[in-house]
Amino acid sequence: MTSSASPYPIDGATPEQQAAIDALASQFLLTDERLGAIIKEFRRRMEEGLASDGKVLKMIPSYVTRRPAGTETGSYYAIDLGGTNLRVLKVTLDGRGGVATEHQKFTLTEEAKNRTLFDFIAQSVETFLDDRNLRPTGQEPPIPMGFTFSYPVRQTSINSGTLVQWTKGLNVPGCVGRDVVRLLQDALLRLGLRVRIVALVNDTVGTLLSAAYSDPSSQMGIIFGTGTNAAYYEDIVNVSKWKGANPASNEMVLNMEWGAFDSDDFAFLPFTPHDIKLDRKSLNPRKQAYEKMISGMYLGEIARNIVLWMADQRLLLNGCSSEVLNAMWSVDTSYLSSAVLDDSPDLTEIQQVIEKTLDIPTSTLVDRRILKTIAILVGERAARLSAVGVVATITKRPELLAGPVSIGIDGSMYEHYPNFEDILSATVSRFLPEDQFKNIRFSLAKDGSGVGAAIIAMLAAQ
Repeated sequence: MTSSASPYPIDGATPEQQAAIDALASQFLLTDERLGAIIKEFRRRMEEGLASDGKVLKMIPSYVTRRPAGTETGSYYAIDLGGTNLRVLKVTLDGRGGVATEHQKFTLTEEAKNRTLFDFIAQSVETFLDDRNLRPTGQEPPIPMGFTFSYPVRQTSINSGTLVQWTKGLNVPGCVGRDVVRLLQDALLRLGLRVRIVALVNDTVGTLLSAAYSDPSSQMGIIFGTGTNAAYYEDIVNVSKWKGANPASNEMVLNMEWGAFDSDDFAFLPFTPHDIKLDRKSLNPRKQAYEKMISGMYLGEIARNIVLWMADQRLLLNGCSSEVLNAMWSVDTSYLSSAVLDDSPDLTEIQQVIEKTLDIPTSTLVDRRILKTIAILVGERAARLSAVGVVATITKRPELLAGPVSIGIDGSMYEHYPNFEDILSATVSRFLPEDQFKNIRFSLAKDGSGVGAAIIAMLAAQ
């Protein structure tokens, strides 16, 4: 017996089950009015970060002040350091906005993560160049390389920045407060490698530049993946905290660090008890509040909290749990993806996840329908909230919306999560006049962290 007024009627649900789903829907389905208020606050926080350092949205100047034309040719190099892997890339630009890449992946050893990181990077660069007979001799000019470094740095020029702290499992002593480019350059010199690090790049800035080479109208680069962040071209006169000389282009790419939005006062984002529980038990409580509502690393955990909340009331899985389901992070966001996509009559894909992966002995069809609804609600809220940052940022320079504006996006949520792209686009359209929205194009910018770094190295070396 289900209420016809419910936005998510569950066929076969008891009134109590339906009431619980309706309560969830009222928390997770956000009205345009609610989103509009969050957008307004997001913009206020952007302005605050443009005016001074140390704010919730950091709005970090990247020192990238030019746009690629898309006609440049030649081969450029980059180093892309992630949490578990390091890649060295050769990126060849075809002069028509297209790129070809050749890369080699190196897995960071425990010793590299805790002691010898920069020597490990230098040795990997040496291996890459030697294997391809690319090592410059004494007579040849040094190879310029971009360096994507996805850890918190205080950037001081296009090719220098001091490490603020290690994250993501790296902990190399003696590096905090020092220039990471200098540390890498010294390690390259110790091997006698004629390589010059010409650009220190944040992966989101790389995503924007990678998009800009294939489409010069690119204005924003965004990562919607395991985590989230964005970068965009800002008019330098709007960056009142900038004390350097004004660039010839009068523009600067800013790394927004937008995942931190609302982390200081938890006042604007739609926190539910399930979000608060996740935050409290996370490795970084009261940080990255926006990221925790929209990113792949966290959505499965939000769903797990909801499942346990319902099971504890005996409204789901007959009140059963399991060791797997009781463990934090045991529900991967990919399980939610497959639940949303499961259209089989018996929801067999969801049954597999419940009974095999999560080790719950049995499930009813109603249980599976409820699980699918939870996955839809969590994913839809993530996509609609993702639009908040897009609208606040893209309308920051309304003069650009008179012509075509491209937004380059990388990351697993955008690329693989069902309906994410459609809901994101539809939500953005509700906050822009039709004549502006029709000029916006979302595009997948694959591998911005590698390709973008090589393109920035090309701009920096010119």
